[in-house]
Amino acid sequence: MTQDLFRQDAYRTECLARITAITEQGVVLDQTVFYPLGGGQAGDTGVLLLAGGSELEIADTRKHKDAEGNPTSGIVHVPAPGQEDLLARLAVGAAVTARIDWARRLRLMRFHTTTHLLCHLVPVPVNGCSITPDYARLDLHITDPLDKEALTAGIAQLVAAQHPVSLGSVTDDELDANPALVKSMSVSPPRGSGTVRTVRIGETELIDLQPCGGTHVGNTAEIGRVVVTKIEKKSATTRRVTLGFTD
Repeated sequence: MTQDLFRQDAYRTECLARITAITEQGVVLDQTVFYPLGGGQAGDTGVLLLAGGSELEIADTRKHKDAEGNPTSGIVHVPAPGQEDLLARLAVGAAVTARIDWARRLRLMRFHTTTHLLCHLVPVPVNGCSITPDYARLDLHITDPLDKEALTAGIAQLVAAQHPVSLGSVTDDELDANPALVKSMSVSPPRGSGTVRTVRIGETELIDLQPCGGTHVGNTAEIGRVVVTKIEKKSATTRRVTLGFTD
C-alpha cells in the first residue's frame, strides 16, 4: 500500500519514500505527496529525485491496479516518456524524494474548493465534475437556467468572507443516516474503513460539508479570482458550469 500523505496535509510538497514496486504503469512508493487521478481531480505531476541528483519526471499519478485490472491500495507515479535510462537504474527498496509541481497543485486546490462553493450557491445534486489546472467544470442536476454573473459574484463574496476549510470524518453509519451529505450522483464516498473523510467550509456559518478525498486550500481567501466562464445546457436536467482564473 501507499501512505497518502496528501490526505491530511495538502500543502506538503515533498517527502522521502522508498520504491515498493516498478510496474508497467509506473513507480509505486511506500508513501507519497502525489494525488492520484480521482473524484474528478487530475493527478499530480512533479519529479522523483534519485540518488546522485537525477530527476525522474512524473507526468501523471494514478491508482495502482493489479494484473486483473482491480484497484489496489498503491499509488502509481507515471514517468514521462523518454526516460528509459533513468528507469533502468531504479530498484525496489531504493530511496527517493517525491516532489510535486506545487504551482500546478495549488491551482487544482483553488479550483476544487471553488466547486464546493458552487454546491452552496446552487444546492442541487452534482452529476459529475472535472478539475484541471486550467479550468474546472461542475455538472449540476437542475432544469432552471443559471446566471453566469450572479454565480461569479456569489463566489467572489464567499472568497472575500475568508471562510476556513477544515477536514473531518463521519462514520459509515452516520453517512447512511445523513444521505444528503453526499452531493455527487456519480461518485460514491469510499467505504469499508469505518470512517469517511469530509471537507467543511465555514466555522460559525456552515457553507458546505460533504465527503471528499481531494485537495483543498485552507481558507476561501486563497482561492483568489475565479469566474464562471461558461454555462451550458448538457441535457434537459443538467447545466454545466465552467470555471476559470483571472489571475
